[in-house]
Amino acid sequence: MLDKLKKILNEKGNKDTIKILVLITASAVLRKEKFFKQLLAYAKLKKINCEKIYEAILQTYLFAGFPVALISLSIFNEYFPSCHNEDVQQVNKNFDKIGEATCRKIYGNKFEKLISNTKKFSPELAEWLIVEGYGKVLSRDVLSLKERELINISILTALKFENQLYSHINGAYRLNTKISTIKEIISCLDILGSNKYNIFGTKVLHKFIEQKRVK
Repeated sequence: MLDKLKKILNEKGNKDTIKILVLITASAVLRKEKFFKQLLAYAKLKKINCEKIYEAILQTYLFAGFPVALISLSIFNEYFPSCHNEDVQQVNKNFDKIGEATCRKIYGNKFEKLISNTKKFSPELAEWLIVEGYGKVLSRDVLSLKERELINISILTALKFENQLYSHINGAYRLNTKISTIKEIISCLDILGSNKYNIFGTKVLHKFIEQKRVK
């Protein structure tokens, strides 16, 4: 796996960092512990910012739940025991306002429809989507919103949630992420032992490209 990883990490700086982060999070939500540990070891070897890794893994709880986040962060702590992210603790913030602002960046003029549709079947989830998802998690520091959207894309591709993946591809594009970058993020998931993730993600990406008529 590491030989394949080295082949796709042909860019210096942030581009390699985000590829490692998306692979770490995808392996976490898929419960591929062997790959997950190998990627953490490689990230440590390459001196990837441990706070970025921590934030990426913490974000998995939105889509894969607390058990995955708890198990993954426990393993992370074995590799990075001195990585404490105390400076970004978010206490007593207006998560509803912060979350709405972040969500609007992702959904644009579709924001009102998203909230309205969600309220029809669950007012609680409509609120939690803003407060928990976009307020407490996706508005945190250390990772940029663009980085977080690429991580979301990898997680949703791995878990095969088509509608949510489409939305976050759109969100990444709205944040000026190049289509070629999104393609790279999806294709690098082949490293996790199957091309089924790439096939699924590429299908959703092509649907987005065709419907939005983007290049």
